[in-house]
Formats: sequence, C-alpha cells, structure tokens
Amino acid sequence: MRSERLFRILGLVDDDLIEEAEPASSAAAFKRRDASWRILGLAACLVLICGLGIWFRAGGDCLYGNLSGAADGAVPGDSAAGGGGHNAGTVFMSYAGPVFPLSTAENGTGLTAERTLTWDFAPGAYADGDPRQWGAEVTDRYVLSNPGPEDVTVTALYPFAGNFDSLARVRPAVSVDGAAAEAALYAGPYAGGFSSAYGEEDPDHDTLNLAGLNSWEDYQTLLEDGAYLSQALAEYPALDIPATVYHFSNFTAPHEQYPAATQAVSFTIDRNQTQILCCGFNGQSWDEETGWRQYSCFVPDGVQRESATKVLVVLGEDIGDYTLQGYKDGGCDLGDEITGVSCAVTREETTLDAVLDRLCREYRTFYTQGRALDQENTFDSVPFSMYRGAVAELLTQYGILSDQPMDRYADGRLDDILSEALFHQRVLYLALPVTVPAGGSVTVNCTFWKEPSYDFYCSGSENAGLQGYDLVTQLGSTLEFTCQTAALENAEGIEIVRQNLGFDLKSGITAVELAPEQKYYYLEIRTTE
Repeated sequence: MRSERLFRILGLVDDDLIEEAEPASSAAAFKRRDASWRILGLAACLVLICGLGIWFRAGGDCLYGNLSGAADGAVPGDSAAGGGGHNAGTVFMSYAGPVFPLSTAENGTGLTAERTLTWDFAPGAYADGDPRQWGAEVTDRYVLSNPGPEDVTVTALYPFAGNFDSLARVRPAVSVDGAAAEAALYAGPYAGGFSSAYGEEDPDHDTLNLAGLNSWEDYQTLLEDGAYLSQALAEYPALDIPATVYHFSNFTAPHEQYPAATQAVSFTIDRNQTQILCCGFNGQSWDEETGWRQYSCFVPDGVQRESATKVLVVLGEDIGDYTLQGYKDGGCDLGDEITGVSCAVTREETTLDAVLDRLCREYRTFYTQGRALDQENTFDSVPFSMYRGAVAELLTQYGILSDQPMDRYADGRLDDILSEALFHQRVLYLALPVTVPAGGSVTVNCTFWKEPSYDFYCSGSENAGLQGYDLVTQLGSTLEFTCQTAALENAEGIEIVRQNLGFDLKSGITAVELAPEQKYYYLEIRTTE
C-alpha cells in the first residue's frame, strides 16, 4: 500500500546528477557536562505551544508561622499546613513543574539539611523585567550540617524543570556561603511521553503527538527510581555507525511559471536491510509492499526561509539507482511532472556521528541567523555538545534507531529531532562540589526566576489569570532533612486563591513549616492590581 506524509511544508527533484566520493570523517561521543518531518498527516494538524527571603536562626532552627486556624485561600476540606485533606491543586493547561529539593550524587553522606524556600512576588522580579507581576523570584536555601568528626565533600545536585530554549531564563544561580559558585550543567532526556493525534480510539497511531508532564505526580514517576538522573549524568550515545550520505544542492527551477516547483528523488529499498534518515525534505511517499520511497522538497527560491541543507542518510545497504523528477508543486502527483527542475547530488561515505555533528552545527547556524540582534539565542546558553548529544539521544531512544520508535519520529525526519530537542520538557541538573567541615555547616543558595503554571486566557477557563506554584519536599533527594520552611516576600500585590501550605496574609503569616510526611505543596495566587 502506498502512503504519504507531508512535513512542515509540502514537498519536490530533476535529472542532473553529480556523484563525487568525499573522504570519510568521524565524530567523538559527547559527554553531558558543561564544564565552565514534525510529521503531519494530511488531515492532522499539530500546534506546539513552545511551554517556583528565606532565613535561618544561627543555631539552625526553622522559622515558621502559626499553623493553627484557617489560612488565606484555604479550600473547604483543605489542611492549611498541608497535612492531609485536599491536596490536588488545579490541573493547569500549562504546567511549569515543581521546585525540587537539593540532592547529592553520593548516598549515606551523614549530612543533615535545613531548607527554606521563598517566593518573591515583587513586581518586575521576573525574566523580562516588565513592571507587571507574573512569575516569582525563587530562593531555595539549604544549610548543610556535618555532625561527624571529619570533613565531608559531596557533589551537590540541584534539579530544575525546563528546556534548552528557556535555559537562559530559568537556570538557577548558585552560591556557597555567600560566594557565587560555578556549577556544571547536565540535562536529562525528553521527560514527556507521546499520544495519539487521532484520538484514543485509534491505537495504531498512538504516538504521533508529544504528551507533556502535567502534574507533580508525573515528575514523581519520572524521578523516583533514580534512572532518569543516571541517564542525565551518563555519556551521550556514540553512533559510530557507517552511513552513506546523499547531498542535494545547486537547485534550479522555473519559479516564474511554477512558484512551488518541487524536486523529488525516488528509489526502492529492502526495509530489512536499509534505513533512511532525511533532513531538509518537505514530503515523503512510500509503498510498504515494494519498498519504494520518494522524498521531495520545494526548490529553494531565496524567499522562503529554509535551511539549504538537504540530505538523505542511508544506514545499511545503499539505495542503488535513484530517479530525480521535477513537479509543479509539493503534491508530486502523476501528470504534474515538469522539466527545468534540476540539482546536483554528491555521495559521501562517513559515519552517523559525523553526519549528526555536521547537521547540528548547520542547524545552530540556521537558527542563529533567524534571531534578531536583541533576541535571546538559545545556543548562547546551551553548550553545543549538550545539544548535539540530546539529538543523538532522541534518535536512539525514540527514533528509528530505537527498538520501538515513536510514530512522531519513525519516518526518520531529522528536522523534527533537530528542532524539537530545543523545546522538549526535561529536568536539568546543576552539579558542584561542596565541602562541609567536621562539626560545621555550609549554606547553599539556589536563586532563579520561576514561571507559574497557568491556563490560557483564550481558553475561557475560570482559572485564567491564576498563577500556580508548587514544590516537592523529598523527591529524588538523598539528604536527611531536619526542617523545611516555605516563605513569601513582597506579597502585598497578591491574593492567595488556593493552597495547602498555611500562609495567612491577613494575619501576617508569611512563613510556614512544612510537615515532614507531606510530599507536595501548592500555592495558587492572583494579582490584586
């Protein structure tokens, strides 16, 4: 049966071929550490919406407010202190993820910890500096104490929810005893899952859409067994796999007569012997029974903003003979063939590692060229080796190199992997060595801007305008906490709508002790402006 897929744009090819052998190259595996197509079905459309003053007594005692009585925003059945009762909070359309606790790479360190987390709601305390209040400045402070007779050195790990695109805005600043500390950055893999673009009633196409993490329980499932952290700290996959690459360039077409002139290349493969990855093509057709494949792309016209890179990557047996044909448009229908469409084709034998390295660099250049001078550039914050490693990871975990590839990436369209790796939800980690002297303590501060969870204004939700913040007390942490406190600063411009913390703004209770057995706390506020 013949099938078709149109990618982000529709698809196009001719008969002037030049095949040249180029020297093979390779690329080393990348580590995670920073030391200092989207496939669309013809009837399916996917919209990507590319999206928490703290102090201690000198003796280490936690400060907290009176936990008795009703707190601001308490819901009937709520426990103001968070110890039982209603604990669900609002399920927001856009979930920003909780604030996680500090941890260490080592177990059984003998250290104890006191934590105070403060949300600062001062207007303008968020990333873009606008005078309105949206988001909060978070300070997550830890006093690590060492009751033992010898100094203890650990690798402190501070996890935070985010993605590469938002890294510059959400990456915490870390200090140790008041001095700024350099922390290495690690990134976990894509943290979400996949769902059907056709509805749950179609189990044969149940992994075409991304399915994000929508609750703290999703993060609990992700992190509680430690496997996600282990993958975040491990090396990225090495893909020293032989690959044959066909490069398409020097396109010509009669654009005056056919503005959507398309170039297509077709060939037949044995699916048991050959796998195809593509980059820069806009459409694909195939026949499952015969192994016939066709890849098409619009002929570049200097107007549409697309990368000039157009390659087919062959893994396994080479494709052999192929045919180039031009078409009036991306439909590539019989009867719409045209002449005057041509391109040059070069053939290269190399490795998949080398191909990915080159394509990632070219995508970085393409992405950067599309930024205005005053626009944030993701690649200024994300180390190239980390981005390139995440691409390889996505290809092996969910792409055609996986034992069970997801529908979203099963067609081998690298464009989707290259772009979506920047926006995938993930948990990132800051790692730094901390030495706690015998019988002494060290204070570690993690400060960052936290976007709230929210509902979209256009949705008609009664929770539009509500800002949600939450935290988890123990999830993934190796530390022995003796006390945890949550606090508010600059809360004059907000009202608490729902919570399970115990704040009471009217009574001046802006610091509360957290119950040791409570895993999760939430706070939902509106501005009073």
